[in-house]
Amino acid sequence: MNLRRKIKAYTNAPLTHNVVMEALSSYGRPNDKISEMIRSGELLALRRGLYVPGPELDLPIPDLFLVANHLRGPSYISLESALSHWGLIPERVHEISSVTIKTTKTYDTPIGRFSYEHLTTPYYSFGIRSVRLTEFQTALIASPEKALCDKIILTSGVLLRSVSQTMDFLLDDLRMDEDSLRQFNLTSIQSWIEDAPKKNSLQMLVNTLERL
Repeated sequence: MNLRRKIKAYTNAPLTHNVVMEALSSYGRPNDKISEMIRSGELLALRRGLYVPGPELDLPIPDLFLVANHLRGPSYISLESALSHWGLIPERVHEISSVTIKTTKTYDTPIGRFSYEHLTTPYYSFGIRSVRLTEFQTALIASPEKALCDKIILTSGVLLRSVSQTMDFLLDDLRMDEDSLRQFNLTSIQSWIEDAPKKNSLQMLVNTLERL
């Protein structure tokens, strides 16, 4: 079995160092071969020990949301990336935004920019969905409600103090659709508030959406 065929079997997720080493087990110095493959464009290094196939291998790379989950974990897709995924904001998002319990960090990789914002437990663990992206790929993505709450919490200077201000933030700043907001599960948001940062802002969000 040739090298390309061996690696193809693992392309439904980012390639870990151990997976690549297994594919290169017939080589006397597999670490040297990895370095050679990066130089030749057969592998793209996302960070130390994590790769995707490069253009010279002509193999598909995993969905970028799944890559984001693996690049810095535990984490889940949120903020503008999740809001765009659920069709709640009109803008196409070019940076993959995630939330993690680890420190805030950004990765500029050959396949795109991935940013991670820190939130603490237990709030972190609420409202995360396992979403099937393809037949063999599944990623953790914030629910529409959680993505919006994360956006409010993690946007510096956003303190929601009135219904009119909240509506301006939702409709003008984020350009969200009012009909979509009517579908939000307010019971879920209310249940998170006790353990959330910016409790007053999230309560104002609930109060505002109840009026729609």
